[in-house]
Amino acid sequence: MSGARALIWVQHLLGIGHLRRAAALARALAARDFDTMLVSGGMPLQGLDIGAAKFKQLPPLRATDATFSATVDANGQKPDGAFRAQRREHLLSLYRTHRPHVVITEMYPFGRRQFAAELLPLLEAAHQSRPKPAIFASVRDILTERSEPARSSEMAELVLRWYRAVLVHGDAELIPFEASFPETARISHLIRYTGYIGAVGPGGPYGGSGEVIVSAGGGAVGAHLLQTAMEAREISALADRRWRLLAGPNLPAEWYNALKRLSHDGTVVERARADFPALLEAAALSISQAGYNTVLDVVSARVRAVLVPFAAPGETEQALRAERMAAAGLAQVVREDGLTPERLAAAVDAAWAAPRPEHEIGVAGAGESARNISETVSI
Repeated sequence: MSGARALIWVQHLLGIGHLRRAAALARALAARDFDTMLVSGGMPLQGLDIGAAKFKQLPPLRATDATFSATVDANGQKPDGAFRAQRREHLLSLYRTHRPHVVITEMYPFGRRQFAAELLPLLEAAHQSRPKPAIFASVRDILTERSEPARSSEMAELVLRWYRAVLVHGDAELIPFEASFPETARISHLIRYTGYIGAVGPGGPYGGSGEVIVSAGGGAVGAHLLQTAMEAREISALADRRWRLLAGPNLPAEWYNALKRLSHDGTVVERARADFPALLEAAALSISQAGYNTVLDVVSARVRAVLVPFAAPGETEQALRAERMAAAGLAQVVREDGLTPERLAAAVDAAWAAPRPEHEIGVAGAGESARNISETVSI
C-alpha cells in the first residue's frame, strides 16, 4: 500500500522465535509497499532478514533463565527505572518520527506484561494521534497457561480497549485459540486466523540427504536434548544415518564445546544454520523441541518428526502444540521430564516406520496477515 507506514514492536527474551515471526511479518508488509519499521527490544541477532523494512533497536533486555521471571541488559545488569524510561522514550520517539498508519504489538497483550510500562504509553499515543492508526495484536497459535483467571480477563479488556484486530498466526482446525485462551469468546469478533508464519530460508536441496536433523531451537535450553540424541543414535533404527545436531545461537559456548567433544563418526555438531528448512526437506527425520517456528519448519518440510516439548515450570505452550501434532498424525512425542536415550530411540523408530506426513496446514501466515492489514487500513 503505497504511502502507508507500519510500526511493529517485538520483544524476544530467550529464544528467537518471536523475532523471526515479527521479521517475517515486516518483510510481508514491506512487500506490499508499507514503509515498515521493526522495533526490537531483545538482544541483537546477526543476519536477521527483514527484507525492505527498517530495523530499530531499543536498549536490549533478555531473560536470565527459562522461568522468564527476571530480565537483564546486555551487560547482565538488572534494569532500573532510568533504563526502562530510556526504552519508553526511545519507543515513543520512533513512533512520533515514523507516524505509522498501523501499529502492531507482537505477543502483547497476551504476554510480555512486564513491558506494559512502555507499551501502554505507545498505545495511548496512537489513540491520541490524528489520523488514528489501526492497532493490531500479532500472536502465535498457543498461549502459556495462566494460573490466575483474572490475567486472561485483563488481556481481553486490553484488546477491547485498544485493538482493531487480533492476528492469530495459526490454524483453527488444528489448534483453535480457545484451546489456550479461555476469554476467546469475548474477543472472537476481532480474531483473524492467518495460518502459520512459516520460515523462509535458502532453498534446497541441501547437499546431503537422508540425515537425522536434531535441533534445539534458538534458545539456551536444549543441551540435554542434543546429548540424549547423540546417545540414542546407537540404539535406533537409524544408527546407520548421519545425525546432524544443531545448537541454537544462545547455547552457552562451554556446553556447545562439550557436545563437540562428545561427537564421533556418524554425528556432526554445529551451530544453527540459515538453511535449516532445506536441511529438513532433505532429511530422513527431525528431532526437535516444539516451539512455534521449529514445528512450522517441520510441517513445511513434511518430514517425519519426533517432538520433545520444552517443559519448564509454568510452560504449557509446547506441550499442547506437540499433543495436537501427534493427534493429527504429524509427529511422535517424548516428554522432556521422561527423556532418555531409550525412549527417544523408540520414538525415532516409530516415526520412521510411519508414512511421510501429509497435511493441508497453511504456512503463508505472513502474507495473509499483510493482506488482512492492507484491507483494513485506509489512508
